[in-house]
Amino acid sequence: MERASAIELDGAGSESSMDLKSRLRDLIDELSLLRSDKFELASGRSSKFYFDMKQTMLHPEGADLIASLLLDHMDRVSCRHIGGLAVGAVPIVSQAVLKSLTRNEVFGFYVREEKKPHGTEQQIYGHLPDVASGEPVVLCDDVTTTGGSVLKAVGEVRRLGLEIRSVVTIVDRLEGARENLAREGIELAALLTKEDFLE
Repeated sequence: MERASAIELDGAGSESSMDLKSRLRDLIDELSLLRSDKFELASGRSSKFYFDMKQTMLHPEGADLIASLLLDHMDRVSCRHIGGLAVGAVPIVSQAVLKSLTRNEVFGFYVREEKKPHGTEQQIYGHLPDVASGEPVVLCDDVTTTGGSVLKAVGEVRRLGLEIRSVVTIVDRLEGARENLAREGIELAALLTKEDFLE
């Protein structure tokens, strides 16, 4: 069976990026893919498999692989600002920002689900482009199912008048996120999909 990864990240990749994705797949399979009779997902659906992506995102090699692949995508879409919904996107954004010091620098931000009731009382923290500059942003997520979580970040970022160039997910479960984001005019780019693991 042909893997769904052929359509990911604009469908093209150098041999080195394919090697990185292959190693990331193996690491996720080893550290993050759990199987049981029933898991409840953030979407409210139930599943017999679950991606505990924190195990890979907070592993030294996993963090490096994810950051490298995200920065490859940022280069492809000509974007220098990356963010996502807290808390899932915070490690991804932080690792990408740090690794970008060795290549084209990118700047990170994260979106809280609710405003803080103290301090600056903001909902988005970090480095955002000036709306007047017209610079786009990329949003990221660790796992997408229906896309409900990342759509919360989409709403807040758009409220500021910013353009979202794309959403990148580490693993897409292929359960509606791509279609739901497309209805918002946003492309979903996945590093991997469930079909890379459940053959």
